[in-house]
Amino acid sequence: MKNNETQSTASWKATLEYPVKTTIAALVALLVAKVLGLPEFYWAPISALIVVTQPNIGSSMTTSWQVLAGTALGAFTGGLLASFLGPSVIGFGLAVFGIGLLSAVVRLDPAAQRFAMVALAIVLFAGSTHKAWDRAFHRFAEFAVRIIVGLIINALWPPASLAGATDKKPQTPARGSTTRNP
Repeated sequence: MKNNETQSTASWKATLEYPVKTTIAALVALLVAKVLGLPEFYWAPISALIVVTQPNIGSSMTTSWQVLAGTALGAFTGGLLASFLGPSVIGFGLAVFGIGLLSAVVRLDPAAQRFAMVALAIVLFAGSTHKAWDRAFHRFAEFAVRIIVGLIINALWPPASLAGATDKKPQTPARGSTTRNP
């Protein structure tokens, strides 16, 4: 009976860990963005959730670097384009293509390219051109805050896979064994 209670408690703990951790990451990122006065604070939980839901710290670091690099590339490109050409369909198309080429050359993964293109579109089209550099800075700062919060949460509360969930090799029956998995 005691063993069943222990298993039940462990099961509930495992079930609740993910929603509690993601909630903490989302709320902390949101509050930090509001305290810093970022104008689009409602974006804050997005990257924190992307980072904190990675299966391990290595994935969190890789994803964080890619998201940050992509966001910086898109925000900078959007700021330049808005400053010199203004928002235009042709300019946007050329910038998306240029980001794709540059991303391939520096070997950014497709996730980084997506974040670059989203940042580009927001900086270029989400307001007047004379505030494009403000939007570029805010977009980058918002992502940086979210990524830092996500990494801190993952460092303080490592993903479940670090506790051994995915680090163990799956058990395979010995050659010639007739053991079946339930």
